[in-house]
Amino acid sequence: MTAGRVALVTGGSRGIGRASAIELGRVGARVAVGYATDAGAAAVTLAAVESAGGSGIVVALDVAETASVDAAFTTVESEIGPVEILVNNAGVTGDGLLVRMGDEQWDRVIAVNLTGAFHTMRRATPKMMRARFGRIINVSSVVAHLGGPGQANYASAKAGLLGLSRSTARELASRSITCNVVAPGPIATDMTAAMGDAWLEGVSGLVPLGRPGTPEECAAAIAFLASDAAAYITGALLPVDGGLGMGF
Repeated sequence: MTAGRVALVTGGSRGIGRASAIELGRVGARVAVGYATDAGAAAVTLAAVESAGGSGIVVALDVAETASVDAAFTTVESEIGPVEILVNNAGVTGDGLLVRMGDEQWDRVIAVNLTGAFHTMRRATPKMMRARFGRIINVSSVVAHLGGPGQANYASAKAGLLGLSRSTARELASRSITCNVVAPGPIATDMTAAMGDAWLEGVSGLVPLGRPGTPEECAAAIAFLASDAAAYITGALLPVDGGLGMGF
């Protein structure tokens, strides 16, 4: 049962992270809402978790910095218990054509979207191993498989999550720890809204279901992979993309 489990959601202040925190709270998890910069938005997420019947805390967490990761986990462990469900949702973009992309653009996106997941997984797994239980869900993107003009850094980081997840799944399976990937397609979030209505409409036109997805649809997939019902699923890639990436 998810009820009573401790879940940490990175990038929990909005979008897919907020929806995932709320859904995990609804099914009874104690949720730590991780945020990098916007404490107010994280507090809004926590209030929604509590309104859904859950409980939890907010915790400052810059996944790119190991000291911040360690401090956040220490806070969670002392206040609500060891992390049993880890949702790596924190992400940033830094789009630019390959020929013009600077090192800083590349490094920042890789540091948050890929290395950040490594940091949190490395910190979470020792206690999961001792407990012989754990659920790790990494949020990738359909762009990891299709590519995207101007998104060499983002697509590389999101593709890297699959290799990281499958290696982890093989390493930790004997301890009843699963590690899976959810790969959203175009989802109506603040991040996609910043790219403009024309972009979202154009991409949605490529989706067989003909519309963008919602954060709640992604959250449902994440909550399933965190549940006991998914105990025999590990190393899997679950698309939530309206069919956009089918065949990959």
